[in-house]
Amino acid sequence: MSDEYTELLDQAFSKMPRQSEEKSDFKIPGADSIVQGSKTIIRNLAAIAAAARRPEGDIARYISKELAVPASVEEHRLIVNGRFNSEDLNKRIHHYFETYVICKECHKPDSHLESSGRGMFQFVCEACGARYGIKSY
Repeated sequence: MSDEYTELLDQAFSKMPRQSEEKSDFKIPGADSIVQGSKTIIRNLAAIAAAARRPEGDIARYISKELAVPASVEEHRLIVNGRFNSEDLNKRIHHYFETYVICKECHKPDSHLESSGRGMFQFVCEACGARYGIKSY
């Protein structure tokens, strides 16, 4: 009887539509950076901000705080005081996306932040509707 059951089960599974594995084409952009003297310039700040769907100033403020150095935005480039390698910058950008852009529930980047006061943001996922509090930067 177990052989019949297995055959029937295999038959049923073969008739079911294949579930596609949802593959996201979303990729966290890496920093295109150069060091000029005592400053590091991230040349693709506009592309990073577009991928995150966040203002350039927000990303600049986060990176400045994480690196504990002053930074400014000029002509869609981020100018950071200090010499930093691209690996260190990419680590910070990746952490920004994981914390403030990608939903912890459905792992999609379709989100926005709402200010909830007292040093907190309300993370709102537009894909699955999840809402949770996160610390502001």
